[in-house]
Amino acid sequence: MAISWTATALFADEASHRLGSLPLNLIRMILSLAMLTLLLWVATGTPYPSFASASAWMWLALSGLVGYVFGDYCLFNSYIVFGSKYGQLFMTLAPPIAGITGWLFLGEEMRWTSWLAMFVTLSGIAFSIMVKQDNSVKVKLPLKGILFGIGAGMGQGVGLVLSKIGLSHYALSIPDNAPENVVMLMPFAGTYIRALAGLVGFTLILLCRKEMGLVWKGMHNKQGMTYATLTTFFGPFVGVSLSLMAVQYTHAGIASTLMALTPVLIILPYSIIHKQKVSVRELIGTIITLTGVAMFFLV
Repeated sequence: MAISWTATALFADEASHRLGSLPLNLIRMILSLAMLTLLLWVATGTPYPSFASASAWMWLALSGLVGYVFGDYCLFNSYIVFGSKYGQLFMTLAPPIAGITGWLFLGEEMRWTSWLAMFVTLSGIAFSIMVKQDNSVKVKLPLKGILFGIGAGMGQGVGLVLSKIGLSHYALSIPDNAPENVVMLMPFAGTYIRALAGLVGFTLILLCRKEMGLVWKGMHNKQGMTYATLTTFFGPFVGVSLSLMAVQYTHAGIASTLMALTPVLIILPYSIIHKQKVSVRELIGTIITLTGVAMFFLV
């Protein structure tokens, strides 16, 4: 799952710069729906989540709006501002946020050690994005990118909890005599509903901004579409579905913690692709951040 998200981040970084955040997100929703429709049709005999109840549709659609329309919009804009390496660092905010949201909505346990872990996580992020100049400490990243990064972490954390609620309603709506494939592919069906909500959300935004022409223009960008297709396969198709599978069997915060390995996994390939040196400060900051993430659920 973490490897899938790492690949997604690298491909999305390239696609965002070529297509723009909003056009890329709409194109991703279209491609992911096509992939998920084909999978469900072949595996279950129906090209859509036929057993999902109204409550499952509501919660999963809400998750799609929060996770995709808000969260991914912020994430891909952060990539445009300062790249996927720093964008993924801010995604380590998702586990604490998922933990708090799970505590509020699902009654999942929150201890004092969790608050301490959150402080460590935030300290690691702060250490990574600060730079010392003339004995003073300054933020080396643009405020706009930082706000997008925070929004991305919030969107993923809250969206994951909403997905868990939606999947619990979905599971209750599946009859006992349903084919085994229906139960096994429930996370992919949940992703279908989230992607459909994302498609509607991004379409409305682009229509209101009168920017649908950017989508058609982007679809003629062969290199951009190649990266968009790879982003979709490793992200909304595989990565998101595996995330829903993980959250189905464990606490939302723990599942989100597993995804938080991406900032470490992305350092080396990002540095090679963009020919950037990894500073000691960035490496230490990332380690501190992930230590906080681990403490959040393992202490």
